[in-house]
Amino acid sequence: MKPVIPIKRIRSGLAAGGFGLIFIGLGGWWFTLALGVIVHLALLEFFRMAQFAGIRPATKTTLVACHLLLLSTQWSVVSEGLPSNLSAAVLPLSGAAICGWLLLQPVTGSIADIAASIFGLFYLGYLPSHWIKLRNLYDPALAPKLDTLPDSFSVWASSGMVITIISCLIIIASDIGSYGLGSSFGKLPLSPISPGKTVEGALGGLFCAMATGSISGVLLGWSWGFLIGGLLGILIALFALVGDLTESMMKRNAGLKDSGDALPGHGGILDRIDSYLFTPAVIYYAVTLIIPLNNL
Repeated sequence: MKPVIPIKRIRSGLAAGGFGLIFIGLGGWWFTLALGVIVHLALLEFFRMAQFAGIRPATKTTLVACHLLLLSTQWSVVSEGLPSNLSAAVLPLSGAAICGWLLLQPVTGSIADIAASIFGLFYLGYLPSHWIKLRNLYDPALAPKLDTLPDSFSVWASSGMVITIISCLIIIASDIGSYGLGSSFGKLPLSPISPGKTVEGALGGLFCAMATGSISGVLLGWSWGFLIGGLLGILIALFALVGDLTESMMKRNAGLKDSGDALPGHGGILDRIDSYLFTPAVIYYAVTLIIPLNNL
């Protein structure tokens, strides 16, 4: 008998997707603000897991550092000069501040405390900041087909907005393909870290992401769009899977089933966004480095 997706999981998933689409459409500081709220809640869940594993991270310092990283990233893409340098300086300076904070505690921090704090800054600060960079792309060459659309659409649609939406759709397609084929045909376990995942499910996710990416590459007007889009889809699916398994590894280490209970049917915020953490950097650099070369 095939598993039935709980109705509350569908509802909360649709609600989250709807809010995400609204803020992607708004872009700018609204998008950064929404991302900051998600990052804040996910960081609290991450630190909760670390504490269950007996680690004492620099929670408040890392939270502040992650928000500074997101805000400075948005500032850097809308301004020139100092803002750009400030954004680049936040990560190393925040790392030093975190270590300094742990040194000043009554009980001096351990290697694990430092590692968890710095990883939190990277995992839920630096990596998500690439969604901001991706959303703020405006080079028409990255989405040539936008120029062929009516002016009423091109006034508010940018290459960054469209590519961000498409990237999210590819991740969703990967999740659906993985769940659908894995629940129906999955027999070979993929990893002991996540016993519910199967090789068949992973292949289903790769195929759906590749198909969605191929169609997207053609719709965007990329040169060799079907091939390049398909390869990008595969890349996204692989890094989404890495993100999923990484979070599963952390939950396993902490002895938790879910990172939290913020989303009915989905668990915590981190459970829902784990596939969206490693992917934005891959998408951003693939789009900004490979697509221009491919269009030469």
